[in-house]
Amino acid sequence: MLIKVKTYPQSKKEKVVKKTDDSFEIFVKEKPEQGRVNQKLQKILAKHFGLAEKSVKLIKGHKQKNKIFKKIGRAHV
Repeated sequence: MLIKVKTYPQSKKEKVVKKTDDSFEIFVKEKPEQGRVNQKLQKILAKHFGLAEKSVKLIKGHKQKNKIFKKIGRAHV
């Protein structure tokens, strides 16, 4: 499953806004340096879907605000 994410780095609060089943707006406190935002997004999405971190991969948008992640595997029971 592909997940579309629009990121808002350097936000005052961290929050996740679900637009559709596969589309999110995510606000994070991290600065967009050295992949910190991407790592944080991976953690947030994994937690949201109940997956291990390595089950969520960034496949497009490494340096853009609009990103596409791929969800691999199933949620923990």
